[in-house]
Formats: sequence, C-alpha cells, structure tokens
Amino acid sequence: MKRVLCLLLLACSSVILLYATDKCDQRLTPEQFRAKQKAFITEEAGLSAEETLKFFPVYFELQDRKKELNDEAWKLIRKGKKGSLSEDQYEEILEGVYDARIAGDRLDRSYFEKFKKILSFEKIYRVQRAEMRFHRELLKGMQQHRKGGFSLRNSDKK
Repeated sequence: MKRVLCLLLLACSSVILLYATDKCDQRLTPEQFRAKQKAFITEEAGLSAEETLKFFPVYFELQDRKKELNDEAWKLIRKGKKGSLSEDQYEEILEGVYDARIAGDRLDRSYFEKFKKILSFEKIYRVQRAEMRFHRELLKGMQQHRKGGFSLRNSDKK
C-alpha cells in the first residue's frame, strides 16, 4: 500500500510540475520554479545542507526523465485529436500512453531505491509531503494569479 501511495504521489507531482513549468501562464522560469521547489521542500522536510546537496540532483534527474515520458504520452494524445482515426490507431495511442505511465512508475521505484541511499525513510516521506504541499500552494497561487496576484509562500513570507 505504501508503495502504491508513493508511486501515485510522485506521478501526480510530476504532472503538476510539467504543467507548471511548461504550459502555465506564469512569471516563473523553469529555473525559478525549481529553485522555489527546492527551497520549499528543503525547509518543509527539514533537510540538512548535506542532504540537500546529495538529494536534489537525483530528484531533478527523476523529474527530467519523467518529463520526457510525459512528453511522449502527450505527443500520442495529440495524435488522437485529429479525429477520424481507426480503432487500431486509437489502440496504438492508448497502448503508448499506458506504457509511458508504467515506465514512469518504474522510474519512481528505481529512484526510490536511490533516495534510500541518501535520506532516511522519514525524510523521504517528509519530502513527498512537502512536494504535495508545494504543488497545492502553487495551484492556489495560480488561482490568485488569475485574480491579480501570484506568490509562493517562501518568496512572500510576511
């Protein structure tokens, strides 16, 4: 159960990350987004400076690899927008999308093994919770942005 929850959290996080860095009308560059994400997770999970130095290169490597998989899946999905495709073509699209998702889950699992070598289980758990909070804050900020203001907690603490 923990494994499934872990994989689900990482998968959801990557989708939000991809949306936030590529598709969203926002004022953050991908580098700024990562810097804010790193600062937020470091603070929320209570990572030491040494843990931060070791963990985030691996964490961002995972995010980059998952982005490639998600890009492949979206490319396939866009093929389906053309309409008037055969059932075989739709099957091929869906098979590719599901294969990309499965590959993403496998990546999550393999990187979990790498994370265990860097952080304690408690810290990995705290990182995942912090990641979820970060994305929740990001979504709240995007809603506020549409209403005239955008912020993330770390940049606008009062």
